[in-house]
Parts: sequence; structure tokens; C-alpha cells
Amino acid sequence: MAKFTDTITIQVRAGKGGQGAVSFYREKYIPKGGPDGGDGGRGGDVYLEASNSFYNLSHLFRDRVYHAESGRQGMGANKHGRDGKDYTVKVPPGTEVRDPEDDSQICDLTQDGQRFLIAKGGMGGRGNAFFKTSTHQAPRFAQPGMPGEERRIVLNLKLIADVGLVGLPNAGKSTLLARITNAKPKIADYPFTTLIPNLGVVQRADSTSYRIADIPGIIEGAHRGLGLGLSFLQHIERVRVMLFLLDVTGEDLAYSLKLLRDELATYNGELTGRPCAVLLTKTDLVDEDELRKIIDQFPGETIVPLSAHSGHNIDLLMRTIDALLE
Repeated sequence: MAKFTDTITIQVRAGKGGQGAVSFYREKYIPKGGPDGGDGGRGGDVYLEASNSFYNLSHLFRDRVYHAESGRQGMGANKHGRDGKDYTVKVPPGTEVRDPEDDSQICDLTQDGQRFLIAKGGMGGRGNAFFKTSTHQAPRFAQPGMPGEERRIVLNLKLIADVGLVGLPNAGKSTLLARITNAKPKIADYPFTTLIPNLGVVQRADSTSYRIADIPGIIEGAHRGLGLGLSFLQHIERVRVMLFLLDVTGEDLAYSLKLLRDELATYNGELTGRPCAVLLTKTDLVDEDELRKIIDQFPGETIVPLSAHSGHNIDLLMRTIDALLE
């Protein structure tokens, strides 16, 4: 499997315009015909296109130049050169394109099939036929083709999902994702098993579906890049619903929930205003009395106690997600 890549810098170069031709009409008995040099072809453009065929940026090569074809030179008999072929760089939906010089956003490709012209091809040069005038009937010059645009760009993938699973390391996010979707994330009983984002799809009975993202766990200071830091937080920006996962066997769960929300708020204040629920995971490891005491720590919250291992309350979770999405 290809390595997951969510940020990469590449170069794009549009095609150069073809040179105009210097040519004169020649035929038997017409030794001094007029100029008939054709124009050069236009250089090809470079486009970016979002495609569901890709889920990350690992198919692209860092600092490689992706270039369109140059236009062909003009010819005699007023024949124009062929235009250069365009080139399309395919990226996954959710790819933000930024200028590395000032970090400004160039475009944001969020829909499958969405295209953006990132580098425009150069114009073809005029052939000498274009420059003929009543006072200058035999021009012996033509224009060179114009160079195409060239630029460096940063591609930054931010996953597009309807629901985001947010929690400390080893809170049970991957186990839950595997239980309720078609995803097959790596699962083990130690922190940071999930080193890359995982996406799963939930198919509803009415044939509609929604996507859930399991993101690497947050630690205190994630907004400053600690732990898996910013590589996590950028993938939570686009989700519509937040599910905060708390391991009931952990300590001070109220503080853990506050930590998660504080890290999100510090990174992007809009995130804490999204619809959310608190999922108490691994409830098969505590008795009912202890679980009731834990639930009482979260007045006013939408609480779903569950066990992804045993399947307890998974149906309640699915109904809760549907309500939040609506």
C-alpha cells in the first residue's frame, strides 16, 4: 500500500507557444510570391482536477515538474502549428492549493470532477504573413512563441467526511470505525496505533450513505504540532458532526473532554460549534453502577455509552449520528 501523504509541493509548467513561420509562397512562374508563414500553436494549459479515484497525494512526486505540451511551430502555406496538449494533475477531493511564497489559498477542490486552471499556456507567435502591409509586403521575420506560466504550489489534503471521531490516543476510535463501517484500520492496544487518517462509509437502509473519519489521537498541545498535531487537526476541519470518544477506564474523563475541546478551539474556533455527542467507549470493562457515575459527570451532553467490542448500544449510536446529521 502506498504511503499516506497529505501535503506535498510540486511545480507546474504550461506549454510554450510555437514559433511563427517565415515563409514565402513559391510556385512555377510565380518566383516572388507573398509571405505565407503560419502562426505557431498555443501552449497547453495545466489543470488540477479532483478525482474520487485518489484518497491521498502519494501518487505525486515532491518537487517534480508536471508540464503541458508546447505548441508546434507554424508552417508555410499559412498553416498554423498544432496547439499543445493540456495536462491534468489529479488530486483527491478535499485538496487545498496554496502559494508557498505567502501561504495564500489559490483554490480549494472539494467536489469530484472539479477543475482549476493552475498554469496557462503561452500564445503562439505570429507568422510573417500577419505582418504584411501595403508598405512592407515581404516581412522576413516572425514572432517567437510566448512562454507558458510556471509556478510552485503546495497541495494540502483535508479529508472530507460527514462525521469525525475525536479522542485521546487509544480511546477506541479505530475499533469503532471498523465495527460500523467498511473500513479496516490497524487496531492494537497501545497509543498512536492510528498514524494516518482512516475513512469509512456507513450504508443506510435507504441506500444513502455518509463517511466517518478516524483521525490520529489528540494530545495536549496538538494545536502547536505536538504528537501528531497539525497533521490531525487539518483533517477535522471539514466534518459536519463531532463524536468525542472517552475511554471509561481512563482517569478524569471530564478533563479529557475539556482538553479535546480546548485543542480544537485553539486550532479553529468554529470547530466547537459543530453538532456533537460524547461516546463512552469500552463500557464492557465497567459495571453498571460505575458507568452511571461516569455519565453523571456530563450533565447537558448527548451521551452514548457503548462497546464496539461487544456491539452494545451500536444501534443507539447510529440513530444518534442520523439525528446529528439532520
